[in-house]
Amino acid sequence: MSHTTTPSKPRSNLFGRLWKLHWVMATCFLVIYLIGIVMARLPREVFFRGSLYNVHKSFGVLVLGLLMLRIFILLQVMARKYLKRSPRLTPQWIKTFSLHLLLYLLMLIVPISGILLSNTGGHDVPFFFVTLPNWFEENRSITAIAHNLHFWLSYTLLALVALHIIEQRQFLSRTWKRMTKITKL
Repeated sequence: MSHTTTPSKPRSNLFGRLWKLHWVMATCFLVIYLIGIVMARLPREVFFRGSLYNVHKSFGVLVLGLLMLRIFILLQVMARKYLKRSPRLTPQWIKTFSLHLLLYLLMLIVPISGILLSNTGGHDVPFFFVTLPNWFEENRSITAIAHNLHFWLSYTLLALVALHIIEQRQFLSRTWKRMTKITKL
């Protein structure tokens, strides 16, 4: 019996880490989008506008780091799962895999496009109380392209997250019911 429980513990531990990172990153992205919407609409004269940009950028760098950790754990989970057996390439599996691949790519590209936007515009990228070295040289001729890239990719990511939520509505409904039962106790 101990032989069957031992191999599943590390796997469930990895899945647990993956789920925790999922929800931490979801919360971070919510913060990023809410701050982004507010800061972009504020007049330049508003005294705390720059602070909102710093928080927005800091959370962008944070999700980039969390994404690297998440990909590392996901590769471990996939290796354990698919080294034993190949995935069944059903239309549903392909659809889910494709959506997640796009989500991961955009979660990588959107923060990098934000760093590109900041650096080419002559702005630093903070990570909370530390200023990161520039990844890109200041180049104002690229800034407009970087702005459009960051803007449109951000909203494409948001649309794919909405699609992901719709795809997971049954899971979310079951989870919501469990949570409401727990809070009624």
